[in-house]
Amino acid sequence: MNAPYSPSSFTARLGRQIARFAARRDLPIHPDHAIVSFSFDDFPKTAATMGAPALEKRGWRGTYYASAGLAGTCNHHGPQFDAGDIVDLSARGHEIGCHTFEHMDCAQAGVDEIATSLERNAAALQAMGLSDALSSFAFPYGETSLEAKRALAHRFASMRGVRAEINRGSGDLNLLRAVPIDGGEAGIARAVEAAESLVQAPGWLIYYAHDIQDDPTEWGCTPGQFERVCEAVAASGARVMPVRDALKALQETPA
Repeated sequence: MNAPYSPSSFTARLGRQIARFAARRDLPIHPDHAIVSFSFDDFPKTAATMGAPALEKRGWRGTYYASAGLAGTCNHHGPQFDAGDIVDLSARGHEIGCHTFEHMDCAQAGVDEIATSLERNAAALQAMGLSDALSSFAFPYGETSLEAKRALAHRFASMRGVRAEINRGSGDLNLLRAVPIDGGEAGIARAVEAAESLVQAPGWLIYYAHDIQDDPTEWGCTPGQFERVCEAVAASGARVMPVRDALKALQETPA
């Protein structure tokens, strides 16, 4: 499910590259104050039990991209979220974002198949008690096709990938860049460095994480590592808000 992405052919690899640069929805990003958004993909229960309190003690909130088909299951990340997590996080001011229902790879699925998965995901999350609209989307594995970008452009206010860069100057609302909080000590050092760079070069830094536990997967981090990233963000002086709120703030920023 979260194995490293591997396009199946040269054509798939080429399509993956083209999708990064085509079918863009440009967002000017010239904030006078850096913005950081913490997001969690899929999402494991520890993202809620460990991640949310770490944010909330600083007055911050995050975005949780949910694949409803994973709810109540257990995988290599550990137990996944359940309906109680959806209702509780939303009530506490966190944003619930959209993944595909079954964590479908949008780079290799057809547009109609993706649309059906998204409808199923929205209906399932609503049945769990979510009342807010799903305005933020993250592509599972961070990958998409040109056709999918075009088809979903008007469905969501923003869509996020996993290209590990800060959104500066101009961002693609159809494939926003995001920095991982994973990869062991080397990966955490890069995540901290990204926050530190905001002091001299403000932008919109979106983080994404998975499990937060003492023995994390290679796509996760320990509570201590997550805390180090939070400390670096706090030291940068950046404003921290969910993806939907960050987007609104940037759209209201004078050109």
